[in-house]
Amino acid sequence: MMNKIRVLVVDDSLLARKVLIDGLNTDPLLEVVGYAINAMDAKNKVKQLKPDVMTLDVNMPGTSGLDFLRQLLPEHPLPVVLVSSLNLGVFDALHAGAVDFVRKPDATQSNEAFIHTLKQKVKIASKAKVQRHTGSAAAAGGGGGAKLLGSAISGRIIIGLGASTGGTEATLEVMKRLPADIPGMVITQHMPTGFTRMYAERLNKLCQMEVREAREGDEIKRGLALIAPADLQMRVVRSPLGGYRVSCTHGEKISGHRPSVDALFLSMAQNVQCRMIGIIMTGMGADGAKGLLEMRKKGAFTIGQDKESSVVYGMPGVAQDIGAVMVQASCKDVAGVLLRHLKTMKT
Repeated sequence: MMNKIRVLVVDDSLLARKVLIDGLNTDPLLEVVGYAINAMDAKNKVKQLKPDVMTLDVNMPGTSGLDFLRQLLPEHPLPVVLVSSLNLGVFDALHAGAVDFVRKPDATQSNEAFIHTLKQKVKIASKAKVQRHTGSAAAAGGGGGAKLLGSAISGRIIIGLGASTGGTEATLEVMKRLPADIPGMVITQHMPTGFTRMYAERLNKLCQMEVREAREGDEIKRGLALIAPADLQMRVVRSPLGGYRVSCTHGEKISGHRPSVDALFLSMAQNVQCRMIGIIMTGMGADGAKGLLEMRKKGAFTIGQDKESSVVYGMPGVAQDIGAVMVQASCKDVAGVLLRHLKTMKT
């Protein structure tokens, strides 16, 4: 018989704890072994109960969820799934080492949908690598002295990047090493509604190029990175006036996701006639692998994050297995591989 995943629930609200505990315990693969009402209580419970995964409210009285993570993870590298309202602090907590996050339900989402998502993320977290990032997130930005590409490349190039679990920090790790005049980038990161705009604003502050949440019809151009809006499918399409733009539309989930990395990559394979590059990063499942393979068949240069540096080696692992990846690299080396390839490209 398979051992259940042992979960510790940390939340200061009695009502929230009941929803979390009752909901998680409905899954035969999960078992809530205890709860904590604040950071001090949680620290003791972690030692006593030795859970496999912890859910953590970002906003708690006293020691915040962020400060608690910074104290806890160096001593107990425990997979943590954040439970958060629409709050920029969730990205600082992911930088501190949390594996993933789920948005607390509001008027637009039922408790049932919230619990379904949380259960899936807890299961994924139980298999994830906990990776702590030293220093503040703000200090992580700035580009690390990346040189401008300038005239090293010419002609139109489009770069597509896809990621899921662990991807918020992995994508930052790549983009902070890229110059301001990077060819146009389109990025799909699985993320709850409301957070993609905040994530784009965060990257815009920490990276040299302009980064923003994509809007319908946005032009793909040098020095700009566009983030797919949550709950919309972003695709690359040809512009009637020449060049390329993004289409952001409602529609069915693809490969189980909306936005979907496969939707983005397949649109590039089908519609892009200039040179292109595809990058697939950490994430559970296989979203993006099929699309990346189609991009490679159309002549794209493709990069996959390696197993050792992935929080979850699902998406890049499948892409590697099916032959979609030309070069594997660690999270910290992906930018270097990309820049070296760009500098070898001729007109």
